Amino acid sequence: MDTDRLTDIGSRVFGAQPDPPVWLVVAAGVLALAAVLPRPAWRLTRNAVTIAHEGGHGLLALLTGRRLEGIRLHSDTSGLTVSRGKPTGLGMILTAAAGYIAPSLLGLAGAALLAAGHITALLWGATLLLLVMLVMIRNAYGVLTVVLTGAAFLLVSWLTPADVQAAFAYAAVWFLLLGGVRPVFELQRKRRRGPALRPGSPSGAPDSDPDQLARLTHAPAFVWIGLFHVVTLCSLFGGGRWLLGL
Repeated sequence: MDTDRLTDIGSRVFGAQPDPPVWLVVAAGVLALAAVLPRPAWRLTRNAVTIAHEGGHGLLALLTGRRLEGIRLHSDTSGLTVSRGKPTGLGMILTAAAGYIAPSLLGLAGAALLAAGHITALLWGATLLLLVMLVMIRNAYGVLTVVLTGAAFLLVSWLTPADVQAAFAYAAVWFLLLGGVRPVFELQRKRRRGPALRPGSPSGAPDSDPDQLARLTHAPAFVWIGLFHVVTLCSLFGGGRWLLGL
């Protein structure tokens, strides 16, 4: 590959693209909302949120010095990240806390990139993150899900015109921001359907992240759920303002 070609690719990836029209940004948000709100659509699209959720666990496990054993993604949209290391302490707490806020924080970072005009960089960055995550996937369904998601980002970034790239990128970021909010409410409802939350009694989701965090920190699970709500809703508000140019 000659120098001019490399320069062209570099400027395409790292350079800024023109802001899309407001109607396209709004339309992308409506499309993302349609992928999150209806239950039939959510059963499928929630797989993408699970990728971000488990990726958050995995990233924090590595950043805190734990050994990441692998990630599994299941067809019921659940997932499992296994890491080895000290079973208590700050590293384990951060790893457990990362999952539910990861989609929203990724969406917030994506909104910042789009606000700066880096549409292609976002698409290529997402492809790279999915490729790295693929190495740690340990089941066939997980491999299929990550490969299909990564292929969508790669093909759009490589083969489509600028307006299609912009629409796809904005829809993806809106989806992360909106899709990061719903699982916390779902978890809250699931726990309410369980036994009464007395000290020492199990909740409706005893293996959930906030219940694990409660055992690790002795702070009640509802405190952690409240924190997840704050992060996801604030990310939606802040990221939405960036996307709309407010």
